[in-house]
This record gives sequence, C-alpha cells and structure tokens, in this order.
Amino acid sequence: MTSYITAGEPFYNGRVRIVAAAFAPVALWGAVDPAAARGFDHFYNLEFDQAVATFRELSRKNPSAPNLRNHLAQSILYREMLRAGALETELVTGGNAFLRRDRMNPGPQERREFDGSIAESMRLCQERIAKNRRDKEALYHLGVAYGLRANYHFLVRKAWMDALRDATQARKLHNQVTEIDPRMIDARLTQGVHDYIVGSLPWTYKVLGFLAGFRGDREQGIRTIEMVYKKGDINRVDAGLLLATVYRRERRPSDAVPLLEALIREFPRNYLFRLELAQMYSDLGKKESALAAIAEVERLKRSGSPGYSGFPIEKVLYFRGTVQFWYNDLDSALGNFLQVTAKAKDLDPNTGVTAWMRLGQTYDLKGQRARAMDAYRQAITYAPGSYRAKESEGYLSKPYRRRG
Repeated sequence: MTSYITAGEPFYNGRVRIVAAAFAPVALWGAVDPAAARGFDHFYNLEFDQAVATFRELSRKNPSAPNLRNHLAQSILYREMLRAGALETELVTGGNAFLRRDRMNPGPQERREFDGSIAESMRLCQERIAKNRRDKEALYHLGVAYGLRANYHFLVRKAWMDALRDATQARKLHNQVTEIDPRMIDARLTQGVHDYIVGSLPWTYKVLGFLAGFRGDREQGIRTIEMVYKKGDINRVDAGLLLATVYRRERRPSDAVPLLEALIREFPRNYLFRLELAQMYSDLGKKESALAAIAEVERLKRSGSPGYSGFPIEKVLYFRGTVQFWYNDLDSALGNFLQVTAKAKDLDPNTGVTAWMRLGQTYDLKGQRARAMDAYRQAITYAPGSYRAKESEGYLSKPYRRRG
C-alpha cells in the first residue's frame, strides 16, 4: 500500500489508498497471506483499529519482516489522520495549497508505537543491506519507511524540511530498486509522485541542498503514475487514487470519476471514496450528481450499512452544505451549516472549524454581517491556531466575497 502527501492535502489511497505522501509507497512485496489480506481490507475500508491490531499481531509473529512494521506504522498514522479529519480534501474549493495542513496531535502511546515500528523497520532493512547492497526488497522497504517518516514529519511535527529530506531519501532508495530490477514498475510510483510534488514546489524549496539533482517535473510525474496504474501490480490501486487527486489538481475531474467508481466497487465500506466522487462531480459542474453521491452516503448511513454506522450524520450535512455553498444555494447551505455547528463539539477538528467558517461566509454573502462575525469568532475559538481560524480572522476585518 502507499501513502502520499499530495499538494498539501493528505488523502487516503486504495489498495491501497486513501488520500497522500509523495513521499512513499508502503506496498506489499510478493504473495500476501490471508491474515495480512484481512489487515489490508480493514485498512482500505477505514477500519484502522482492526488494521492496527492485525499488523501488530503479525509483527509479533514475524519479527524479522520490515514490511509488517511499515504496515503497522501506516495504520497508526492513518487512524490519527481519520480522527483529525485530515483524510478528507476540502470539498469543491479547488484550492489545495501545497504545504498547508494543521498539525495533528497523536497521543504518546501512538507516537511511541509509530516511532518504534519505523525504527525497527529501518534497522531490519539496514542489516540486510549491509550483507547485500543489492537486496532490492530491503531497499524498497527502507524507502517505504523513510516515506512514512516523511508523512509523520509533515502531518505531526510540521517539520517541512525534514519531510522533504526523508521524501528525497525514499526516492533515492527506490531509484536503486529500479536500477537493480527495471521490471519493478511499482517502485516507480515514488519517483512519479516525487517528480510531481517537487515540480509543484515554490522555487525557494527547490534550491535546498538535499533536492539537488531533483528539479521535479509535473508532467513526467503524472505520466509515471499513469504507467504504474496501467502496468503495476502491488501499487496499481495506489496509483489510481493518486491519479484521482492529481487529476483534480490539474483540472481533469472527468478522468478521476472512473477511477473513484472502481475504488467504490472494490472497497464499498470506504465512505471517503463516495465523498471524493461528489467532489469530482461538483468540479465538473454537475451539482445534482454531486448531491446524489452525498445522498447515497446518507442512505447507507441511515440503513446501517457496514462501514457507515460510525459516520456522523452532521458530516453528511456538512458536505451537502458545502456543495450548496459553492453553487450559491445559500439558504439551503445555511440550514445545513447551522445543524452542523450545533453539534460541532462532537465532530473532528477539521470539519468543526470549517463548518463555522463556512457559516460565516454564507452570512456574509447574504449580507448579514453581524451574524457572520459571530460565526468567524466561533471558528477562531473552536480551533485557535488552525489555518481555518487564521482565515476567519481575516474575515473579521474584511467581509468574505466570491473570487472572480
């Protein structure tokens, strides 16, 4: 499986995926035993407690397997991302600026287990490489470990330079893999995403010493990811989800729709894929199709379908309100945001603070300035220091207006 931080918006990937780091594939290598397959099924369907338990037990039974340590670390990290609301891209904004994401704050136990899993994976890989410098499996898994640590630097520590440094090391290691075995198409996924992300960075980041020799190339990065999707094996689904995200950034949502539809069929308990599909339809100007995709999430939630029972109904209202907001159906959006903010204390930080800010923006667009300012103040109080709170601070002095 693979995890990437793309364009500043983490996303989980399918066979993986959900949404995001260029930073490195945590893919399988070779055959997967039934126990590990169950862990991957839980992971891809957002059942991270079960995935963590599965990979923890497998790591205990197979102490010399670095890939299992990587799978455990990724499951821990993505569980924290889900809790924080960091696996969801900002629906229909079209604005996902690179290197923008609020800090996550996992507990001390999660931090220790993540750090310990990565350290042990690296140790096991380095021991094998010391005996055989052309051990492609060890090189691959070591690259994955660096990629996961890059995710952690980016999402938890907010250490941009450390994240880019580890991502670059992951790319170098996977370059070695493809030099040893050019048939290992899946290892090129890291190369493709690294090319795309570095190619999207401001020039001030590109002059960093550890990026020397890596200018980045957005178009080449896309072509490489597409190649992995068409010809890869263990990272094929990862590549598909990454492409869905890249296509949206490149204003190609029509290319993303079939990728997401395939992921929904394969992982029906993962509600994020349906919300991503709604996002793509919205970008295509298909408001009713976007709302229909969200309505299907609500139907599955209310019918108690597997994977949907724990999804708060307020989040359905939040996503519906967001579509209505961007399509200027302000009265409907207002009704939904009012219901969401009434339960904001029960929601993840990202949804709660954004709902308060959107409520303020809706009031501003309706000319109700006093109510708008009250909502912005609630956003600032709800998640002080978050980038949404900082954005809301700006609207206290200058009312929100549509761009363009």
